[in-house]
Amino acid sequence: MRYQLELFFTALGFFTRLPVPAWVPWSPERLNHAARYFPLVGWVVGAIGALSYLVLALILPPSLAVILSMAVTIRATGAFHEDGWADSCDGLGGGWEKAQVLTIMKDSRIGSYGTVGMVLMLLAKAAALIELGADGDLAVAFALLVAHPLSRLASTSLIHLLPYVREDETSKSKPLARRLSGTELAIACAFGLLPLALLAPLEALGAVTATIAATVWAARMFVRRLGGYTGDLLGATQQVTELACYLGILVAWNFI
Repeated sequence: MRYQLELFFTALGFFTRLPVPAWVPWSPERLNHAARYFPLVGWVVGAIGALSYLVLALILPPSLAVILSMAVTIRATGAFHEDGWADSCDGLGGGWEKAQVLTIMKDSRIGSYGTVGMVLMLLAKAAALIELGADGDLAVAFALLVAHPLSRLASTSLIHLLPYVREDETSKSKPLARRLSGTELAIACAFGLLPLALLAPLEALGAVTATIAATVWAARMFVRRLGGYTGDLLGATQQVTELACYLGILVAWNFI
């Protein structure tokens, strides 16, 4: 049990800026095995976002509460996934050949594609959450609690299904380049899917369907362009599928 707790804290420390106990050891091998708990990290981030929104909505208009709660979650994660999305937009938008795409994505500077992609992604997520708020504050809170774990499960599935394409040993995501075992994948699926119980059946179906569609689309593009995934592409997948989850819930409302 202690080892499993250490793996969770390893994942939490890698994917967020939240403090973890000093007694938790770190190694690339532990990070490798911690992939099973990436969706559980989403529970923490989603809870931070949901609680922030519910508190802010008591004193501010819903639109401002959404934007500020997004800022809180970005602060908690250090914009880890947003950075991957921006780098992926720059690389896939500005590069043609595999080597060129990988070089652009590794550049710490943000370009035109990354800037536009980041702005549109944040605007789309904010607009979707504001629309969800029309059904009450709990609708936004539940969407956050569902989307963060589910989107991280989507990224984890790519680790399991696709090859890692960067060959340089300096990549910070190199330790993640290992397929999950059946047990590890089952654990990840459990933590990624359990929060769907917070939604109505059609809402849950819409969220899952949209997330799967976005994940398949992303995986096909990554394989076609690069032959597999990188750490930045995992971050991009999390962002795309988080948005897809919100959109899936909104589409489901048309049938409720």
